[in-house]
Amino acid sequence: MSGTFTLVDPATGQGFREVPRATADEVDAAIARAVEVQRRWAADAPVARADALRRFAQVVEEHVEELARLEVRNSGHPIESARWEARHVAQVLHYYSGAPERLSGQQIPVAGGLDVTFHEPYGVVGIIVPWNFPMTIASWGFAPALAAGNAVVLKPAELTPLTAVRLGELAEEAGLPEGLFTVITGSGSVVGRRFVEHPDVRKVVFTGSTEVGVEVAAGCARGLKPVTLELGGKSANVVFEDADLEKAAASAPGAVFDNAGQDCCARSRILVQRSVYDRFLELLEPAVRDWAVGDPSLESTQMGPLISAAHRDTVAGFLEGADVAFRGSAPDGPGFWFAPTVVLAGRGDRLAQEEVFGPVVAVLPFEDEADGIALANDTIYGLAGSIWTENLGRAVRVSRAVKSGVLSVNSHSSVRYWTPFGGMKASGLGRELGPDAAEHFTETKNVFFATDAS
Repeated sequence: MSGTFTLVDPATGQGFREVPRATADEVDAAIARAVEVQRRWAADAPVARADALRRFAQVVEEHVEELARLEVRNSGHPIESARWEARHVAQVLHYYSGAPERLSGQQIPVAGGLDVTFHEPYGVVGIIVPWNFPMTIASWGFAPALAAGNAVVLKPAELTPLTAVRLGELAEEAGLPEGLFTVITGSGSVVGRRFVEHPDVRKVVFTGSTEVGVEVAAGCARGLKPVTLELGGKSANVVFEDADLEKAAASAPGAVFDNAGQDCCARSRILVQRSVYDRFLELLEPAVRDWAVGDPSLESTQMGPLISAAHRDTVAGFLEGADVAFRGSAPDGPGFWFAPTVVLAGRGDRLAQEEVFGPVVAVLPFEDEADGIALANDTIYGLAGSIWTENLGRAVRVSRAVKSGVLSVNSHSSVRYWTPFGGMKASGLGRELGPDAAEHFTETKNVFFATDAS
């Protein structure tokens, strides 16, 4: 190991654990082990892989509280959110435990023989996980990848490795072969780069910023290896004049301030039709004021701290010269706290275009349906979004016209493990989750069997 790095509790600002930083040689050794064990894993009967993943899911279920407490300490997530995240990992594993026995090819009619397709695993898959949702995003990659017959090497973010490390241990406790699912802590410039460059890592899954995602994609292109990218967002929460304004305003804080706004799906732009703009702001203010920010170990807390002092400074920088309409409250003293903030923005403002990744939301007016669609699409991103209207025809028209991969009408849902998730434009490439995710970790092989006696 090339030294260690210190983990810091975001709620107190205090360091509490040293974590090893892997060298390139150690990464290569883990990949070599993964290559060997993957061959045996892929050769197992589908039912054996399915049973192994079910055992893994059961072990995670037995450790939900432990995993949640780790996330509170390491990431500052409110305890109720962290429990949901840990249960979500188990649910994702249960869901994809059904994939090995359902990963069927096709029989295609041809003349003179039989033509069939097989879904062959890539081999070793490298997964690079961000710091904002360490458990859940990791599971979106490793569960379907393992189900499809691959081995996984996973690099958690340096800031938040603890739950990923524990999941790696729980996989072995559940009976998965040693080396099949390996968690490697360290820097992106060493561990992540080796995933991209190593010839035996045949697919890379990356979640993070668009800037880094472009570099990952470029590196993978040089090795002709496929990549799935889940990147940034500047998602719109579009409120039309015929919407249930009370419900839309009451739900808006949760759509952007959940996880302190450190969410690529955060509805960080609220677009309100001008005829109801003032009324919506009147309804929004008490909802923001009442958003409970505080000790993440308390079950009453809705929002914890930001991840680091440096990130808090970055978020604060977005407010320089901004027209702040109103703010919520946050604790004083140690920890990386930031009060929920509502800003009135113009269309060309930085706050209307760039991803803040913090508890700051920009509110902008629009004139009519066409203007609302144009404004919703007026960013480089296209990950998620919400549409509030009681008009079914408008809901269909706008949802088809907004260029985002995941939309919800009269709600803020983004992620269900049984439905596809991913972005358009600068928000990413490919899709995760849903019924086809395991297939995305395979290559299609076509085989023709000649039967013509001549």
